[in-house]
Amino acid sequence: MNSDQQIIRKKTRKIFIGDVPVGGDAPISIQSMTNTLTSDVKSTVLQINQLADAGADIVRVSVPDQEAADAFKLIKQESTIPLVADIHFDYMMALEAIKGGADCIRINPGNIGKEAKVKEVISAAKDTNTPIRVGVNAGSLERKLQIKYGEPNSDALVESALTHINILKKLNFEDFKLSIKASDVRLAVESYRKISKLIDQPLHLGITEAGGFRSGTVKSAVGLGSLLMEGIGDTLRISLASDPVDEVKVGWDILRSLKIRARGINFIACPSCSRMNFDVIGTMNQLESRLEDIKEDIDVAVIGCYVNGPGESKHTDIGVTGGSPRNLIYIDGKPDHKVESTELADHLEKLIREKVKAKSEIEENLIIKN
Repeated sequence: MNSDQQIIRKKTRKIFIGDVPVGGDAPISIQSMTNTLTSDVKSTVLQINQLADAGADIVRVSVPDQEAADAFKLIKQESTIPLVADIHFDYMMALEAIKGGADCIRINPGNIGKEAKVKEVISAAKDTNTPIRVGVNAGSLERKLQIKYGEPNSDALVESALTHINILKKLNFEDFKLSIKASDVRLAVESYRKISKLIDQPLHLGITEAGGFRSGTVKSAVGLGSLLMEGIGDTLRISLASDPVDEVKVGWDILRSLKIRARGINFIACPSCSRMNFDVIGTMNQLESRLEDIKEDIDVAVIGCYVNGPGESKHTDIGVTGGSPRNLIYIDGKPDHKVESTELADHLEKLIREKVKAKSEIEENLIIKN
């Protein structure tokens, strides 16, 4: 696929997690999960707000016991974005979460016991229009599949997924999405490719237990990027052993790099070399730290010399090309003025904030006119 071709997404069934559409023609949504004790309502609500501010569309909250279920009801009342209740094995917690207003429940029908229990959960979900996320994980495959296949592979993951799906379909429940995750990138990608050909429900993408911030980001970008480029995936979570806010930021970075969704500043910056005429790395560190609050979509080029600087800056809202004795500033792709290196970070921050403000005012005027 060349840069001029658009990614064509597989058409899937559209479901709603609260007011967030997932699947069909809806934007690919970004999710994360709280790591606070759910029983600590104040801390959990605070983290949900932080995730929402970072750009999360949906947040998952673990509900392992009755204390957590009681707290979930209070958390849900204070949340401004949809919440998914994460349930394992105990069907009563699923029922409690649904009563507590969960926008979706994450539960595997095959793991909650007798058919009567499954029917009770599905009945409650139908009555409240609560969708379900089926989550298959290579690290927790059913014992019979471990014996059958010897080790986790894509066929084992797909068979596990279809087993859970068939339970839902038998009960005429179609309002669900599916994840089929593995910590091995190739295994996850292969599994998603296979299941995508077999079902029409939305797919929740993720490389599970991907690792720390750096290694997990790389694995997630490689795996999810491959699938997204093929048009597979309707929502995603980056699983990092890091601050959950980092998961949201990386998710946005992946979508932005593929020009699928954009939020915040898209920095085009050179890695720096002996040709640079200002401290590119130091300038970038300052700008990224100072401008984290920017949510509007804007392109900024920070290039240290004249080799690639003019070409990159011509396609951005704000650009700088390193020069001696002063650096050339581009506005809307055109050379505009020059600035000293000692003033560069402050000057660029001011220009970027002015550009963001101007864009916001234009958008507001358009809304008013329409």
